[in-house]
Amino acid sequence: MSTAEITVVAERATANAKRHKTITFGVILGLIAYVVVSLIQFDIASIPQKWSNERAALFVLDTYAYKDHVEFTWEKPDDIEISFEGGFRAIYREPPEWYSVGTQFDTVQFENDQTMRIYRDRIELHGGWPDLTQPIVFGRDAAGSPAVLSSGPIPDWVRVTENKVEVRPSLFERLQVYARKAEIHRYEAGWGYFWFDFDSPLVGVGPLEAIGLMFSSERVVADQSNASLIAKEFLNNEMWFHREIFWALAETFLMAVLGTFFAAFVGLPLAFLAAKNVASNQGLRFVLRRLFDMLRGIDMLIWSLIFLRAFGPGIFTGIFAIAFTDTGSLGKLMSEAIENTDKRQGDGIKSTGAKKVLRHRFGVVPQILPVFVSQGLYHLESNTRGAVIIGAMGAGGIGLQFLGALQTGTDFENVAYMAILILIMVILIDQFSAWLRRKLIGLT
Repeated sequence: MSTAEITVVAERATANAKRHKTITFGVILGLIAYVVVSLIQFDIASIPQKWSNERAALFVLDTYAYKDHVEFTWEKPDDIEISFEGGFRAIYREPPEWYSVGTQFDTVQFENDQTMRIYRDRIELHGGWPDLTQPIVFGRDAAGSPAVLSSGPIPDWVRVTENKVEVRPSLFERLQVYARKAEIHRYEAGWGYFWFDFDSPLVGVGPLEAIGLMFSSERVVADQSNASLIAKEFLNNEMWFHREIFWALAETFLMAVLGTFFAAFVGLPLAFLAAKNVASNQGLRFVLRRLFDMLRGIDMLIWSLIFLRAFGPGIFTGIFAIAFTDTGSLGKLMSEAIENTDKRQGDGIKSTGAKKVLRHRFGVVPQILPVFVSQGLYHLESNTRGAVIIGAMGAGGIGLQFLGALQTGTDFENVAYMAILILIMVILIDQFSAWLRRKLIGLT
């Protein structure tokens, strides 16, 4: 190579290096600009200001604890209503053990000898409340507005406004005083009445005790076996809706299975027609490739909205949304897997005089089968989670139940319950798919 040629090559290399640096620098600047615009557009800087530790703590508390309500009006202070979670159908017929009825006042007992005394015209806090050196009294002033009636320092967990006095010594106790009424909330850890609801003949019976009743000869209800009664009362629990949630969970699983099956059933044949080493028609391959791009390019949520308009609410909406999206994904993955198969196996079968269909059957399918099974099972796992989301969009299933409980703003324990069930279902599907892959593919 001459000196001139070497100079030209060096200049081209230098130019290419400069061009690559310029492109890299431009990409980095573009990413930085995108991040900056996103921070401004979505107002990311205001998120810490909107965050509330108290609201977050209450949300977490409601997922693992329940509360009882003690409520009365100042006009009728003797008509005290004690209820579970404030439900109108969950009113205690007899006062619970933490509520004492007295001649002069009633007492609500909390932890560490902390009490709230309910008089006809006021409520007093006694005991070892934080930063409380003497009893503090709440009620109404001369104008009928809620107020602190006792003198002395007011703890910082007491908030006084024009319309309400909010008393919250900790997350597990709350007193709200209004001009018309007063309400006490008493929290306890656990999921109250999870096994049997408030009106069940088995109310207060735990799981171990229920198992013992199943083997007991003494019947709780004379004309019904204990096992049948336990199953009925558990499933028909009107506070936790076990029957509805289990059925919704089954719908979600059915959505994922049928959607994935239809996608695999349709996607594999189309993948053969879209593979260059199988289909010779270039126009057909182009059409199928673009079809795969369209099906997987439109998100599953968008497909669910489209089919929601077509079929209305129900599992068919979810099945078709999953099937359409996964047909595009599996079709593309399988067509590429077919194109990457070893030709020698097919050539060997061809040498025997086998027809084209048999060459694909015995030369291509055994090579792509492990990939097909693995991808199909992976999509099943992913679609189980996706079915929860599209269920909330109107397809039904556990997603709709989850959204309904979340929108109430109070049933966070039900939200936690369904979240745990969804997690268990995903784990079981993952374990099953791993076992099935080992069996079908021959892995150890």
